[in-house]
Amino acid sequence: MLCVSVHVVCELRAGAELARKALAEQEEVDRLLSGLLVAYPDDRFPVMYGRLFAATHRTGRSVASMDLLIGTAALLDDAALVTRNVKDFSRIPGLRVLSY
Repeated sequence: MLCVSVHVVCELRAGAELARKALAEQEEVDRLLSGLLVAYPDDRFPVMYGRLFAATHRTGRSVASMDLLIGTAALLDDAALVTRNVKDFSRIPGLRVLSY
């Protein structure tokens, strides 16, 4: 089953709320999410996030907070991350990034 992190759901919901046709966009998000399992952080999450945050900052290749949250979730589930934003997500060490 395909899975999406709760952080991605938050981004989708925020975008839908800001859309010119918010109701139609919210319905589209509902349709998209109906076939996906939503993954929520567990106790491992803060430790991994902290490690990745420090690693990216040490190399001078910092990652936006929301992107790092999303990447952390994928790493913890040993999942590839599918995105159009390959440039930013590829800065996260160990993350498998697939472009679409």
